[in-house]
Amino acid sequence: MDLIEWDDFARVQLCAGTIIDVQEFPEARRPAWKLTIDFGEYIGTRRSSAQITDLYSRDALLGQQIMAVVNFPKKQIGPFMSECLVTGMAREDGAIVLVAPMEPVPDGTALA
Repeated sequence: MDLIEWDDFARVQLCAGTIIDVQEFPEARRPAWKLTIDFGEYIGTRRSSAQITDLYSRDALLGQQIMAVVNFPKKQIGPFMSECLVTGMAREDGAIVLVAPMEPVPDGTALA
């Protein structure tokens, strides 16, 4: 495991956001959703592709708060431009479990 300095971690902006739209992403190599996430007034909305179809339906995702990195550069994923990185953890079977606040917080709240 590589150790990092506190300043390295402090540069990563992890914020809570609410999923406000979920669309299919048929062009993705592996099944994925195209998400639109509201990070509040300061950050605004961002879009992301997430390979979370194993555990999460469109209906289950709408209105859910998640945690995402919002200060990565945009990344082209096929025909889609991803603007943030939704965080999750892989189970033993490979399914991704989303990282989310246990209680609601204002959208845009940074990890403390």
